[in-house]
Amino acid sequence: MLMIDLRNLTIEKAHKHLTKGDFSATDLAKAYLAQIEKKNKDIKAYLEVFDDVLDQAKIADGKLRSGDADQLPILLGIPLAIKDNILIDGRKASSASKILENYTATYDATAISKLKSAGAVFLGRTNMDEFAMGGSTENSGFGPTKNPHDLTRVPGGSSGGSAAAVAMDGALAALGSDTGGSVRQPASFCGVVGLKPTYGRVSRHGLMALGSSLDVIGPIAKTVRDAETLFNVISGLDPLDSTSMEIKNQKSKIKSLKIGVPMDFVDREGLDHQVRKVFEQSITALKSLGHIIQDVKLPNAHYALAAYYILMPAEASSNLARFDGMKFGSLKEGENLLGDYLATRGELFGREVRRRIIIGTYVLSAGYYDAYYGKANQLRSLIKKDFTDAFQNVDVIMTPTAPTGAFKIGEKSEDPVSMYLADIFTVPMNLAGVPAISVPAGSVVAEGQTLPIGVQFIAPEGREDVLFTVGKEISGN
Repeated sequence: MLMIDLRNLTIEKAHKHLTKGDFSATDLAKAYLAQIEKKNKDIKAYLEVFDDVLDQAKIADGKLRSGDADQLPILLGIPLAIKDNILIDGRKASSASKILENYTATYDATAISKLKSAGAVFLGRTNMDEFAMGGSTENSGFGPTKNPHDLTRVPGGSSGGSAAAVAMDGALAALGSDTGGSVRQPASFCGVVGLKPTYGRVSRHGLMALGSSLDVIGPIAKTVRDAETLFNVISGLDPLDSTSMEIKNQKSKIKSLKIGVPMDFVDREGLDHQVRKVFEQSITALKSLGHIIQDVKLPNAHYALAAYYILMPAEASSNLARFDGMKFGSLKEGENLLGDYLATRGELFGREVRRRIIIGTYVLSAGYYDAYYGKANQLRSLIKKDFTDAFQNVDVIMTPTAPTGAFKIGEKSEDPVSMYLADIFTVPMNLAGVPAISVPAGSVVAEGQTLPIGVQFIAPEGREDVLFTVGKEISGN
């Protein structure tokens, strides 16, 4: 059997080895289980490692032996990690919340069904900020995940467990969800690739809702090619999700892209000087590859965070109303019905979840709906128009993914506004519904530790192909 080098393994390489018989899917699964056993106790990327991983791998081996190598799905036998808010039939799905600690999914999310059909092996469910509310994975009801590059720092959030699982070589790739940057920001902090698809290109059926008009499932992987492979499998129209849509996959044939850089937006947001240096180096690299860099204006982008933290909590307060101990979730009993509600939601929801529910309920209340929620929706339309106008002149837009590298665990816990600012460069794309990808671009040094940092590329609706093209060029894979 070929020695399995998890550090340098990709989906593409693993598929070739599996079809050639260099190692089996069972061998591959055992290698990842051993790595998880070694690393997860310190990093805590996984909330649960599934007990049937080897059984799944054996089924994949049967298909590998009996099928035509050229016709086998590329994900057959590939070990993946799944964020804890994406349903897998018969498996716990807690959204990292005590209120759903014992909930077992009764059906598969559409993305999971597609991965099962492709023969993927599910390793386990990954940690996250409770109900995807947070940017550090410190808000999990089951303790924080740590960054594999520095165990004193956060992996980002809310898909921090998925990003950490890939970065610690505990999965070949993973699924996360992105509502305001929750795939891209942890990808940047952990030195991996994270894709937020166009809103509606990946079905939300079976994804626990946070902000229904913002949420999208996205892949986290080591390379842009692997992210593209996962995206091609999970995307597509789904009759179970009325917001999903079918967009024919295109292949970018443009050799010299026009890349817009909104420097007025970038400069306004207080970028760390080391991150800015990495960003400028990436611009220089793209110029050397023959791409055209030009200034572009996004005049309303700096209002995006304010609009987001009205719209998202409003939708979250509505979506989480079902978790009351009666309809869904564990029950904490009080003296009467009201006491039941207060005890259940007060004790089993974490502090950040309670904060956002209160904000969302407030902005939707009589007398404040028009002043806050209505105005935020108007601003959202302006932000969407900014992107539409910008894409009349450029093929893709480029920004930093995050204003800093990974911060210390506990550093921002008592300052939620400071935590929210970590999403300043990722939130506008969710409001506009356009696709974006974070690609590793370099590193910064903090207290003697070298930390990865990414750059972000944004494309028009349905043009993920452009992101894959430029992402592969800047990263080399």
